[in-house]
Amino acid sequence: MAQKPIREYAGKRLISSWMDKNNISEEYNTLQTMYFVSPDTDLSQAESPFDKDAKLVAKPDQLVKRRGKLGLVKLNKTFNECVEWVKQKRDSKLTIESTSDTLRYFLIEPFVPHSQDEELYICIHSVREGDEILFYYAGGVDVGDVDQKAIRWVITPNMEKKVKRDDFIANLLSSKVLPSAPFNNTASKDYVQKDYHLFLGEFLFQLYSMYAHLHFAYLEINPLVVKKDLTGVYILDLAAKLDSCAEFVMHTEWSDVITEFPPFFGHEAKPEEEYIASLDERTGASLKLTVLNPNGRIWTLVAGGGASVIYADTICDLGYSKELGNYGEYSGAPTQDLTQKYAETVIKLLLSAEYENKAKPPVLIIGGGIANFTDVASTFTGIIDALETYKDELKAKKTLIYVRRGGPNYQRGLKLMRECGVKLGLNIQVYGPETHITAIVSMALLGKEQAELQEKKAEPTHENLNAINLEESINVQFDKQKFSWPQARQSAIDEKKQDLYDADLAQQQEYVMSKSTRAIVYGMQTRAVQNMLDFDYICRRKDPSVAAIVYEFAAGDHHVQFYWGNKTIMIPVYRDMESALRLNETQNDHIDTIVNFASSRSAFRATRDMIMNYHASIRHISIIAEGIPERLTKKLSSLSKKYGVIILGPSTVGGICAGKFRIGNTGGMLDNIVSSKLYRAGSVSFVSRSGGLSNELSNIISRETDGVNEGMAIGGDRYPCTTFMDHLLRYQAEPSCKILVILGEVGGILEYEVIEAIKSGKLTKPIIAWCTGTCADYFSYDVQFGHAGALAQGEKEKANSKNFALSRAGCFVPESFDDFGRIIRTIYQKLLKLGVINKAEVERRNRIEPPPIPLDYNWARKLGMVRKASSFLSGISDERGDELVYAGMPISQIFRDDIGIGGVVGLLWFRRKLPPYFNKFIEMVLQITADHGPAVSGAHNTIVTARAGKDLISSLCAGLLTIGPRFGGALDDAARMFSNAYDMKLTPQQFVTETRNAGKLIMGIGHKIKSIDNPDQRVVIIKDYAFQHFPANSQKILKYAMQVEQITTRKKTNLILNVDGAIACCFVDLLRSCNKFSKDEVSQYIEMGTLNALFVLGRSIGFIGHYLDQKRLKQGLYRHPTDDITYFLSDINTQQ
Repeated sequence: MAQKPIREYAGKRLISSWMDKNNISEEYNTLQTMYFVSPDTDLSQAESPFDKDAKLVAKPDQLVKRRGKLGLVKLNKTFNECVEWVKQKRDSKLTIESTSDTLRYFLIEPFVPHSQDEELYICIHSVREGDEILFYYAGGVDVGDVDQKAIRWVITPNMEKKVKRDDFIANLLSSKVLPSAPFNNTASKDYVQKDYHLFLGEFLFQLYSMYAHLHFAYLEINPLVVKKDLTGVYILDLAAKLDSCAEFVMHTEWSDVITEFPPFFGHEAKPEEEYIASLDERTGASLKLTVLNPNGRIWTLVAGGGASVIYADTICDLGYSKELGNYGEYSGAPTQDLTQKYAETVIKLLLSAEYENKAKPPVLIIGGGIANFTDVASTFTGIIDALETYKDELKAKKTLIYVRRGGPNYQRGLKLMRECGVKLGLNIQVYGPETHITAIVSMALLGKEQAELQEKKAEPTHENLNAINLEESINVQFDKQKFSWPQARQSAIDEKKQDLYDADLAQQQEYVMSKSTRAIVYGMQTRAVQNMLDFDYICRRKDPSVAAIVYEFAAGDHHVQFYWGNKTIMIPVYRDMESALRLNETQNDHIDTIVNFASSRSAFRATRDMIMNYHASIRHISIIAEGIPERLTKKLSSLSKKYGVIILGPSTVGGICAGKFRIGNTGGMLDNIVSSKLYRAGSVSFVSRSGGLSNELSNIISRETDGVNEGMAIGGDRYPCTTFMDHLLRYQAEPSCKILVILGEVGGILEYEVIEAIKSGKLTKPIIAWCTGTCADYFSYDVQFGHAGALAQGEKEKANSKNFALSRAGCFVPESFDDFGRIIRTIYQKLLKLGVINKAEVERRNRIEPPPIPLDYNWARKLGMVRKASSFLSGISDERGDELVYAGMPISQIFRDDIGIGGVVGLLWFRRKLPPYFNKFIEMVLQITADHGPAVSGAHNTIVTARAGKDLISSLCAGLLTIGPRFGGALDDAARMFSNAYDMKLTPQQFVTETRNAGKLIMGIGHKIKSIDNPDQRVVIIKDYAFQHFPANSQKILKYAMQVEQITTRKKTNLILNVDGAIACCFVDLLRSCNKFSKDEVSQYIEMGTLNALFVLGRSIGFIGHYLDQKRLKQGLYRHPTDDITYFLSDINTQQ
């Protein structure tokens, strides 16, 4: 989710639609009919929607910049001439610098006659402070460098709803800001300044209102034509981007116009990309795939947005950019099935690639950082299934497969991968978190020995000692610089430099996470709460860090059970924030932190209300949700500054203050917390964009130094509410922190604030820095990486540019992320030798051991460490996988095979797929038994209960409770009697005689109304179906019963085979003849009451119908008439 470009056609339609809805003046709403050409357009049948003699413009609509300069605009032509031009250009290849694409989309629209001096330039784009407007009084293809020429005006979130037409005039059009503009020349006869200002000022105001309302992130119009006679404003050429995170807000207004977000110029969406995008839309997890080179030799399956970028970086840094086949990531705990489908897609691409370097085998990198909550074994199982599917093809190509991963259940996941390699005969090399995250790249591409040799090289490779990875060079660079470390938070600040420590530092110093920090978790996130409590316990906190949970959908205030070590504690749950914060008063608590787990759709509202209503108590809010629209995020950022509430995020995993406080799931599972030594403080503090890579940083830092002091993930959105500097200033002021680490990424300019702080003396501690996304320079077109902000919008935002600038400012910047850990180690060892880091203190820290904490039972069971007998056994359905399964058949297959309700009954009652004729018979029984009028006892009870005002369930149960031997319960007995007699080889006459002599009735024989002369049509239907569709000669019990009927009807014509008997006999015949059941199983199902169950299921349909009928008829309470009751109490009294 990010800023995404849209076609000019879509942008103009959005503007026109908004103006129509808001009744904007015709002089401004001048966008007219357009004709859009896509690959599906049949130009041989093209019909003009324009006036007959209309003059038109034709141009490609494919995110191509500078079309006029490239000769790609056809002006002042008829519709037929435009169509012919489009035909010539269609499917032609266009190359701009190193990027090529095929022209397939075009726009034909009215030509607007105008003079050069009527052309203007305007651009509105999103910046951290709000929306910046660039305006210049000249436009068109020769406008030149507008960044230098244009008037700039920033509209902040606070101003957005307040600005009026006069503000646009004053800040963009007036003589004060544009003295040389022709329309400000009072001597000119072409303009009346005041009228022109009012006319254009109103248009600009409406244009900005539209921009803000529709969540545009970028809108450039060049030229914007304003007629001198003020008869109209015309948008000629337009480039636009929308904030795709606002799709849920803007669905109604976008849906008719925005049918797609087109790929960047130079990239045509591949079928595989579209397939993965379709999977991504159907899941809460994240699945991304961009095919960079269909004939690449190197392919990646990487978990995590941040990790996916550094793997691509490392491949490119090693010189293999042209052989890289894809960029992509899976994250957010996708299911095993989704992971398998994603892996199969990438593997198929690898196998179909026709790469040039045949001397080397294809390479598959299965990588990832240390996950927070994704079950590594589960996702690896999906990948293993994919590898097994294509094992022969992978072996034939001698594919090298390198695996590296950490996180929940990673040990089992890696074990499964090793076993997979042995079982399938694949060359799979497996590594865990003890190996640097990108080390497998050099192993796979250079060979393990050469990779290790490269790591040990000692000679410098550059004259400039910045940005290289060797220990000697780092030491030389270190010695050339001056560093200082405050010895105390306040007193160490040089009074002469007091002015350098601005209000930002004061605010950051005011809030410091500690062992006494108390938080509210917003949202019923029990897993995150338990993770925070487990961290508290191993840090030996006195009190839990979670004071309460706020869950607005809770039934009422209550408590939830959690664990504190091996003891049980209760955490209160409240429906509103006010009740939770009341703990500060009633229990003298000190709650000042909120971990906000609200969804992306509600996080803005929830956070805004927290700040507005509770800023007196709350000092810090972490917003975990990803996908909050930029405009709303900037409003939150503005509110946070106004009310002094620090916001971490959005789109953050959180942060951690080692040994003191943990936000949510930061740091991952407990085993990673322990292995990364986060239960006690170290000397290195980091700030990262990526949440996933923050775990990796903790791992790297703990392996190379004495550990983490504090770490924060500010979030991957383009404009996170806190910046690198907000946290670095706090680290700078913390005496126990000696080294600062920054992990930035491509896109944005936050790193330049760090550079300025170094130059101004605000940051005086050594800084190791790296910006991921260096691979973007090697791609021929723009690629949107995993995070919303990870896309460069200009040279300055490129990762290589930022790395170079950071290096020049004095940061220690590696040549590749591969060297990141080694630089951290080198600086740490240097400070240890200088005594900046106290050796005795380090030894004391290293002796600290965390207290043991019991494993959660469910997790231990998942790891195979415990076992327990189940309380329940279920053999008919399973809802735990990717889709619901009935008796082994996925729900999708049930509909695909069209087995109907009869087939579903077969699966759920008999645990097997029955033949189609059996399924159809079950459905016939349900139809036949559905109802038998309102007079029967079950329907009668249902009606009486419904008329008593009871609900549907109560009324249905009242009817069902009457089913038994006298009503509807004869099917099982009929099946037993007829099948037993047949199996005992009794003749029909013997059966009738023995039953009569025993004083029993023959179940399934007899009817009150129907007779041999007036047959029950239900029985006729059943018998006809049995003889037409059952297997040949399978109707043995039915035929036997019909012979019995011939005997009983001689005595009385209504002693016929009734519907219960017919169904029972046919069902026994089906069970015995369909080759799906053994004889014992048939007897078992009859004894279990299966046939009566058919009657219960069918008759429930009728009972529900009677209930609805009575409610529809609005029938009142039923009272039985007294004249229909015989009272005989007087007789009893007389007798007494």
